[in-house]
Amino acid sequence: MPDQIFIFAALALYFAAMLLIGWIAFRRTGDHEDYMLGGRDLPPWVAALSAGASDMSGWLVMGLPGAIYVSGLIEAWIAVGLTIGAYLNWLLVAPRLRAYTQVSRNSITVPSFFENRLRDTTRLLRVVSGVVILVFFTLYISSGMVAGGVFFESSFNGDYLTGMLLVTGVTLAYTLFGGFLGASLTDVVQGLMMVIALIVIPVAAIVAIGGFAETGTLINEVAPDHLSMLSGTALTGGTVLAIVSSLAWGLGYFGQPHIIVRFMALRSPQEAKSARRIGISWMVVSLGGAVLSGLVGLAYIAKTGIDLANPETVVLLMSQTLLHPFVAGLVLAAVLAAIMSTISSQLIVCSSALVEDLYGVFRRTPPSQKTLMLMGRLGVLGVAIIAAVLAITPNDTILGLVSFAWAGFGAAFGPVILLSLYWRKLTNWGALAGMFVGAATVFIWKALDTGLYELLPAFVFALIAAVGVSLVTYRHDDEIQQEFTDTGVMLALPRPHAVGDTP
Repeated sequence: MPDQIFIFAALALYFAAMLLIGWIAFRRTGDHEDYMLGGRDLPPWVAALSAGASDMSGWLVMGLPGAIYVSGLIEAWIAVGLTIGAYLNWLLVAPRLRAYTQVSRNSITVPSFFENRLRDTTRLLRVVSGVVILVFFTLYISSGMVAGGVFFESSFNGDYLTGMLLVTGVTLAYTLFGGFLGASLTDVVQGLMMVIALIVIPVAAIVAIGGFAETGTLINEVAPDHLSMLSGTALTGGTVLAIVSSLAWGLGYFGQPHIIVRFMALRSPQEAKSARRIGISWMVVSLGGAVLSGLVGLAYIAKTGIDLANPETVVLLMSQTLLHPFVAGLVLAAVLAAIMSTISSQLIVCSSALVEDLYGVFRRTPPSQKTLMLMGRLGVLGVAIIAAVLAITPNDTILGLVSFAWAGFGAAFGPVILLSLYWRKLTNWGALAGMFVGAATVFIWKALDTGLYELLPAFVFALIAAVGVSLVTYRHDDEIQQEFTDTGVMLALPRPHAVGDTP
């Protein structure tokens, strides 16, 4: 019982800190743009850590270590693909999207950027984008809630539903009132907690086992194939398909609204470079720690003989058996941080889709800032309730739920984002075709169960559809061409570009 008191004290401290940050953000949120985008005033380190923390979710400390534990380093190709994808996202998308969204009528959401950038007078592009966000993010948020329930079930032998509702409730509270700034500031703390935990846990386990040599020997005895990235059988089938599928995860970054919205919130396009260095450094250490935790966990379980019912809880089990209860409680809080940071970011994007891209489109008169903020908070609440209902009886693993939603966004939005930033001839009809083909292919390919991750074919087909339809429907527009040029001018500026300036 004393051990439990230490653990609960650490968790209570963490929950209190998150709520406090949410309250501070609430005091600094003055209007709708503040609530949705933090006033475009995020420093590089906040944007970098926030993007990383909101990206990784419970998958980083539960899903990935569990996959490595079961299948070995063949699953580490996911980490390689993600690192490459994240780097290219920061390099190619971040600075240009930050500049272009400001130039193109100060767009504060991804769907509004599509509409403004392509001068879509039909409003279809904005509505379809908003619907895609709601569908896939509801599934994505549900996966985070499942992770919260599994966390409490495995850590405290508690009730899954109680744990899921507790995690959902606290996350909802600070997101509901703190908005984008609250989500971003809590992400910074959560990101730091995650990376520290993923360093401490494998190191402590290696020491307990008896060193690197003993750890390697045990892994070889239990599962020799686990130490090879080129052999073994992955969950998806053959080795080649597994490697290609894992690397394809990197394509998903170009279309993740909860990540690229951090780019839009940077203080200036020029600060994307320093943010990239911070973000990728955090990512390499975090992913490396997660992969190592899965491998070391295999050796630790073999040496101790502890029963591990669910491989996705290997990090939780090691933290509780290796560390002082209070420190273990902080590690458990880091696991919660991974889960909650993603849920909060995705709730904000869903809220923006509902308010900016659906509610706002069908209003004849512009609503007041007060009404917009109220609707934004109601949107957060509504999506959270639907996702919680879906999470009551989960029918897939955490990694499975995340992979499907990741593919949906990557295929529906990724090609359109890249083309809108770098190709002058993209049209609204081309963008619509790309979104539809990308989203539909994800569903169809998943049902076919070919062994190849659905994101890869869906991304390629969406890109082809967007380009093909755009070439057929392209009409020259002077305003669109001028904005494309102005974006390049803003990127070339030697100084930070303030919100409201004109290039």
